[in-house]
Amino acid sequence: MYKQIQEKGVLLNMVRDLENESIIPFDPANVDYEKFKYQINRDEAQLETPDGVLMTPEEAKAYVATLP
Repeated sequence: MYKQIQEKGVLLNMVRDLENESIIPFDPANVDYEKFKYQINRDEAQLETPDGVLMTPEEAKAYVATLP
């Protein structure tokens, strides 16, 4: 499970891995970032908004599609 990170109303270019509380920056060279995108696109993980609202798989995939 992952969660978007927001600061002062702006989404940051990173997500939190709720399993181990790590922060994953949106860097294509980062293997954890690639794993995040892979899992979301394969319905193997879920994504929450900064407010803790669970995104539908379609919403999560649409979000990931906007990322580098």
